[in-house]
Amino acid sequence: MATYRILQAEERGIYVLKFIGEIRLNLCSTLDQIIDDMVGNPEFKTVVVDLTETEVIDSTTLGLLAKIALASEERSRFLPTLISTNPDVTRIVQSMGFDRIFLIVREPASEIEELEEIPLLRASEQQVRDKVLDAHRVLMSMNKRNRDEFQNLVQALETED
Repeated sequence: MATYRILQAEERGIYVLKFIGEIRLNLCSTLDQIIDDMVGNPEFKTVVVDLTETEVIDSTTLGLLAKIALASEERSRFLPTLISTNPDVTRIVQSMGFDRIFLIVREPASEIEELEEIPLLRASEQQVRDKVLDAHRVLMSMNKRNRDEFQNLVQALETED
């Protein structure tokens, strides 16, 4: 059985994403498609990201979450929400500067109903590399600490072309 899942719901342009388990770069194509679908919805307003059952989250996923937040900011006046009850996950998202682009809530949502599991997309190694690169570029654009943290990785990925 997979050690990860992404669940989704949408109501009147407000999306809920729930990440369960170890959320790593192997999910980047799936998550990027979810983002494209959300942003492509003319009714898109904002997103609630539930990390209460997330055990591990990597920097590629964080870059894609930042992409969601920036898209939400461009499309509406609603600040996206990130729910995290795991102190390690909360510390990571705060260290990346997510408190500037998300409302961070440390209590679980009372009821999130009708979430559907997202089928995972297959991606080539090149597609994954491109998504990893894009996600880290988004993180780098957020603040100097992230820029310093990921500059070498981004340069290495760019030279692989």
